[in-house]
Amino acid sequence: MPNYKKTFEGLYEEMGRVIIGQHDVIEQIMAALLSNGNALLEGYPGLAKTLMIKTLSELMELKFSRIQNTPDLMPSDITGTYIIEDQGSKRAFKFHPGPIFANMVLADEINRATPKTQSALLEAMQEKQVTVGNTTFKLDLPFFVLATQNPIEQEGTYPLPEAQADRFLLKIKVDYPSYEDELAIATKYAGEQKVIRLRPVVSKSALLTMQEHTRQVPIAADVKEKVVKLIMLTRSEKTLIEYGRNYVSIEDIRAMAMPVLRHRIILNFESERKGLTADETVKQLMAKVK
Repeated sequence: MPNYKKTFEGLYEEMGRVIIGQHDVIEQIMAALLSNGNALLEGYPGLAKTLMIKTLSELMELKFSRIQNTPDLMPSDITGTYIIEDQGSKRAFKFHPGPIFANMVLADEINRATPKTQSALLEAMQEKQVTVGNTTFKLDLPFFVLATQNPIEQEGTYPLPEAQADRFLLKIKVDYPSYEDELAIATKYAGEQKVIRLRPVVSKSALLTMQEHTRQVPIAADVKEKVVKLIMLTRSEKTLIEYGRNYVSIEDIRAMAMPVLRHRIILNFESERKGLTADETVKQLMAKVK
């Protein structure tokens, strides 16, 4: 299996020309992409979530599209629709594809759209295809939905239905930058603005090959057992690569447990009464996995 260490070093170096800090967030997004999964980014406005995703698409030469979710957005605004067009002396229906027909789709503020519109993404995220009327259109691979979400306590948001939330391999929390990073951001944007020309690092075909290699990474039996025990605990008590290494370790499970599980567990009344969060609950469960 090729050593992709230099590839990712180049990718992160180019990302650093646009995005300051947020290294953990970028690594988790890449883990989702390599696993052929979708990712949900949650954080307050102004944390460069949209810029981060758009920059990644440029560095990997992926066709990018953005969907700005609003309460009046319709499913056909995402998938596309048939429109009557004149063809000589006849009229015929012609399909006009929507923004879902891209390699990397940014669903911005997904929880501001209604559940009906959110569900328009389900088939594309799971089956990599879109059905409009009686016709099914295959999507160009690789295909990812990277959605941003405002914290649920913000006004005007709709909680993602369980079926929709489960389509996201990871839920990634984007926190405010550190003091040092925020100072670097202020310094960067207080000066003269220069046009940054990014150098593509990974091609579409190379990314598909990397996904195939990701599926070939061996996982030891004891590590698989720990994962299954952790998942079973989430039911009974109401993956994953570090680049440059060619096996999965228990440290990977610790690192990825929260983004994989935080949007898939539902706290009971007693846990909510105690003020427990999903992340704190996952930590407690991890401590029980020997």
